[in-house]
Amino acid sequence: MTAQHNYDHERELWDTYAESAKKDVFESDTLFRWTQYGDHGPGMELLGNPESVLEIGCGTGRMLAYLAQQGIKATGVDLSPVMVRNTTERWGPMGAQFICAEILDHLRRNFETYDAIYSIFGAAWFSDPKKLFPLVRQRLNRGGSFVFSQPPAIPGAYGPQGMYKGGFAGPAMFTYRYSYTPRMWESHLRMAGFEEASVQVLEAPTPGHIGTLIGRAVVA
Repeated sequence: MTAQHNYDHERELWDTYAESAKKDVFESDTLFRWTQYGDHGPGMELLGNPESVLEIGCGTGRMLAYLAQQGIKATGVDLSPVMVRNTTERWGPMGAQFICAEILDHLRRNFETYDAIYSIFGAAWFSDPKKLFPLVRQRLNRGGSFVFSQPPAIPGAYGPQGMYKGGFAGPAMFTYRYSYTPRMWESHLRMAGFEEASVQVLEAPTPGHIGTLIGRAVVA
């Protein structure tokens, strides 16, 4: 079954998140990490040596701004106009570019290509991979990398997972997250046309804590 999206509801949800994350935008420095834990896991080497990158679901923009500081042409897409306004004000002077758009629509309409496309708890978690991954593949240059990180699936809970904002009362702001086993993620990547695909769960630094699913695929 394919989840039916209402992007107005999602945009309202992410605008609410953007307001709550304003401190992370304006009072924090740039950084780059794939996991939810500080000083844990791989770094930007997973991207290869890109001259251009696209972050899909770029959120607070801190990761993208870090890459811009390294001299990389850095572009991010986010659904929330509030977030894009804040990140453009904060990180735009560093060279990062932020675009407000729904990611599937943006990738269908914008034909620019990149050396790397990535998602850190972003659009790869909140988009149907059957729709997203082929579009990502089309927007990568030869030799380009697609890398994404997010929480691993809860055992037995696979596919689209509905999520309400703010509990079960009030306006129905909701979105969907997509969860699969590493093997299922690899299958989605290969079906999208990626020649090389590897998805693994990196264990948390503290035993028994939630790990991080990290996927990487390459256009040969």
